[in-house]
Amino acid sequence: MIKVAICGAFGRMGMTIGGIVNKDPEMDLVGGVDMQEGEVFGRPVVLAEQFASFLADKKPDVVIDFTVAAASVKNIPVAAAAGCAIILGTTGLTIEQRAIIDDAIAKGGVTAVISSNYSIGMNILWLLVREAAQRLGDYDIEVTEAHHRYKKDAPSGTAKTILEILQEEIGPREEVYGREGMKERGNEIGVHVIRGGDIVGDHAITFASNYETVTLSHRAYDRGVFAEGAVRATKWLVGKKPAIYGMKDVLGL
Repeated sequence: MIKVAICGAFGRMGMTIGGIVNKDPEMDLVGGVDMQEGEVFGRPVVLAEQFASFLADKKPDVVIDFTVAAASVKNIPVAAAAGCAIILGTTGLTIEQRAIIDDAIAKGGVTAVISSNYSIGMNILWLLVREAAQRLGDYDIEVTEAHHRYKKDAPSGTAKTILEILQEEIGPREEVYGREGMKERGNEIGVHVIRGGDIVGDHAITFASNYETVTLSHRAYDRGVFAEGAVRATKWLVGKKPAIYGMKDVLGL
């Protein structure tokens, strides 16, 4: 039985992940941490200042964090110091914040999976984007992403991963975020961000030449696709050598 604690237990992703973990016969939801106290699926949720004592009491095997950067950079060092394995899906981390998290995981000697997207389909798309970029690097390239109105970081962590892949294969190339005014397109990667309603997550990469376009896209219809991937990663990392892994490791890509 894998004992799991959730950071941001009352959040959209926290509730979705908690619901899946709570029903999984191989897992035991022990509770979590959030900005207010309470219960989730009958398990205790504590405040951040109580997180260390909560971990010492409940002794979860894995801590899952899909919160915001400011919270994750505090949660993860506490979890790693307690000897908990980590599943981190928070995006919008600065270079400094990511360094703090990586250092805490290393000092704690724990196992972690860190990814900007836990969807199986998106991880396959990343492979396709890399292959397309290797063959269509001389085409014009545009990246578009859309999320719900409450998402704070822009572009999304997933879009940033797409851009990293493109830059690795065809870069360095300037990234232009949105366009206005009178200016002809140059040899850049165009990046466009949409925020509205309850869009779960749409991403598209277009490669365009004078005579054809190739578009690779992924659309998430429910947050459950990310939660299912996080649970899959949780089961996979148990017993693995302490290190930081990605979803490509989990999926054997």
